Amino acid sequence: MNRTVNVVRGTAAAATAAFLAALLAASGAHAAPGARSLYVSPDGRGSSCTAARPCTPEAARDLARTETGRDVRVLLKDGTYKRDEPLRLGAADSGKDGRTITWTAAPGAHPVLSGGQDITGWHRNADGTWSAGVPAGVTPRQLFVDGRRATRARGGACAASTCDATATGMTGATATGIDHWQRPTDAEAVIRVRWRNYHCRIAGVSGDTMTFVQPCWTNSAGGTDRTGPAWDSTAVDSTRYSGVAFFENAPELLDQPGEFVWDSKGRTVTYLPRKGENMRRAQTVTPHTEQLLVVDGAHDVTVSGIGFAYAAYRQPGTDEGYAGMQAGLTLTGATGPVDHAGRYYTKPSAAVTVRGGRRVSIESSRFSHLGGAGAILEAGTKDSSLTRSAFTDLSSGAVYVGDTEPVPDASLAGERNTVAYNTITRSGVEYTDSVGIWAGYEAGLSVDHNSLDHLPYSAISVGWGWNQPEAQKSVLRDNKVTGNRITDVMEVAQQQHDGGAIYTQGAQPGTVLSGNYINRSAYGNTERDGNGVYLDEQSSHITVERNVITRIGYKWVSNWADYGIQNTARGNWTDTAAPALGGSGSVMTDNLTGLDRLPAEALAVAARAGARGGPVEQLRTDLARTGTAAQSSTEGTATAARALDADTNTDTRTLSEAGAWWQVDLGAVRHVRQIEIWNDASSATADFDIVTDDGTVHISGKALRPTLVNLDSRTRTVKIVSSGTGRVALAQVLVHP
Repeated sequence: MNRTVNVVRGTAAAATAAFLAALLAASGAHAAPGARSLYVSPDGRGSSCTAARPCTPEAARDLARTETGRDVRVLLKDGTYKRDEPLRLGAADSGKDGRTITWTAAPGAHPVLSGGQDITGWHRNADGTWSAGVPAGVTPRQLFVDGRRATRARGGACAASTCDATATGMTGATATGIDHWQRPTDAEAVIRVRWRNYHCRIAGVSGDTMTFVQPCWTNSAGGTDRTGPAWDSTAVDSTRYSGVAFFENAPELLDQPGEFVWDSKGRTVTYLPRKGENMRRAQTVTPHTEQLLVVDGAHDVTVSGIGFAYAAYRQPGTDEGYAGMQAGLTLTGATGPVDHAGRYYTKPSAAVTVRGGRRVSIESSRFSHLGGAGAILEAGTKDSSLTRSAFTDLSSGAVYVGDTEPVPDASLAGERNTVAYNTITRSGVEYTDSVGIWAGYEAGLSVDHNSLDHLPYSAISVGWGWNQPEAQKSVLRDNKVTGNRITDVMEVAQQQHDGGAIYTQGAQPGTVLSGNYINRSAYGNTERDGNGVYLDEQSSHITVERNVITRIGYKWVSNWADYGIQNTARGNWTDTAAPALGGSGSVMTDNLTGLDRLPAEALAVAARAGARGGPVEQLRTDLARTGTAAQSSTEGTATAARALDADTNTDTRTLSEAGAWWQVDLGAVRHVRQIEIWNDASSATADFDIVTDDGTVHISGKALRPTLVNLDSRTRTVKIVSSGTGRVALAQVLVHP
């Protein structure tokens, strides 16, 4: 029905008001009131939560619960909000009637929720170290001096031949001197076995034998029937164990600037300052409060522009220790269900946890200096997002999405969540088996345009279950990993193996990995390990397309077993080749492999990847590619040409003989500035000379994948000559002008 609205002339304001009121009445609409603003501050004591009289976060939360019919904005004024317990938002703190509750920084403010405990009262010791007492209830596992992470005092590695681990303990106390340490029961053994970390505290020393706290040690050893797939051989008492990476937290190990040690009996922390640090003026903080924000069962909540710092992760310091299983999840408890699919593993503690959330948005936030993880979205969180946030200097992983139950109740299934436009750098600082972004059994997840840099293990991991029966038909499907920038991951120095820049598990119909830029994953490794895209353990029905993947220590795309089926890799750009994908129905098509220059289209894809795009490391021309290879002898079918085929997974091999050699003839004298030597699968090439027409360079020890040698040479030939009687065995040799 049409209605005519007449405006009677009068004052302009009255006429306008009458006109608008008439329009609203005619349409049946009601004017929505503006958002209500509540102000909080670190020292807030007001009850009305106004800008002039701000209140505490809890007071603002409770006041927001009384508001109906309009949005609520809780504005945090500048400063540090020291938390003894997390700020908790539950169902009562949800937006009502389609409205949103927003927790955000006040204009111009940079608020930080902190779980840190200040350490004060430092005094100088005669040996140049400084000590301070620690308040009751505080157990420093990390220490930050003027915002810079200190290192728990640590020693060197102890080989398995000395520190021989069994299901009950370890030898080596005499050789390492631990049997004479003042407080050996404050110290921990840190062990890395393939993709796993173990951190267990010493329980006692008897002669040459050490025992460790329980259940940490039992959960780190084999035989519990709870530690993962039946074929798993990565326990501390397995054949994969190669020794202790280091022992830490003993005063006898405190010998490097920037190290500290915690004395549980004297309740003191002792620190050896770095050059320029003044401990009388330094701000020294240890993480103490575990969680800073918990959103449990809430919906229509936005958290924006807030910092989260110095949250603790206490479990590793208890008798539970850190029995790492994969990706930062651990096995806990003295007993538990028999399970090989990882359903009962424990996630790390995180600064922010969202449980069962609906339409919860965390955006433009900052996560730094954490003893555990950054953020967790779990327990059936749906339609929620974590975007445009920064994560740096975290002991564990940055983001965890979803859970480990393959077929959860509908209310507990993670669906349609988004992790996008975040920057993640230097996560996994302490627990180097953790990953940047982990997702368990999720459906409709989008991991889009994130930048991940300098991580110890895999960058993005989606899926779970290791092909176990309970995991073979799960809720996993329709996940998208798109446009991410992943650089310098699977860091060789951290000794984590069997991962990839993008790692998947499980059948995931509709899942796509596309438009990602991956550069330097396990680059410079000592063995054939580390992947670009790793379709592990029954990964199936996944499409890998239009990714740029360069400088990878092993395969640019890999699937581990033939029971991963119907995967497709198409239209990707990479500098190496890789074997065909296994599993029925899997195909590789239209990929541009073995490139020594990235074409313009690939450069454009790579430049767009990440939270803000960025530079792309162009490949270098390979003069050897068109050369002619020869070698002193040939073992089996491992011909010399295999080192020129752009495939780092095929090897040349000479016999073991005095002066064994491999050579490439470039066809003409060329100016050579760098040579890449890729060792073979067995790392057989060691102690060798690189001989050119105008000089010789000696390489001691094993060649890496690759060893890079910078030259300024004019030469037609490049020869690799064994210094002894070993063989020369190479996966690839590249010669760059």
